[in-house]
Amino acid sequence: MTDEELVVEFALTRLDNPGLDLEEIAALVVRRGGHDRVVEFASRNLATRGELRGAAFPSAVEHVLRVVLTLRGPAD
Repeated sequence: MTDEELVVEFALTRLDNPGLDLEEIAALVVRRGGHDRVVEFASRNLATRGELRGAAFPSAVEHVLRVVLTLRGPAD
């Protein structure tokens, strides 16, 4: 999944769940993606952080937040 696709999925999930905060929305995106998506996002996040180990689900959620917040830029 590209970063752009991830941002679109995040935005659609946010539209469906307007009362949730960003981390809760990121967790929904990760959960909906299933096990393979958790592993993909977690490995990308750990590589970005230069770490070899970490809890998969929280690392995957952190990756989603990192991508979304990076692409949003400083305006928000």
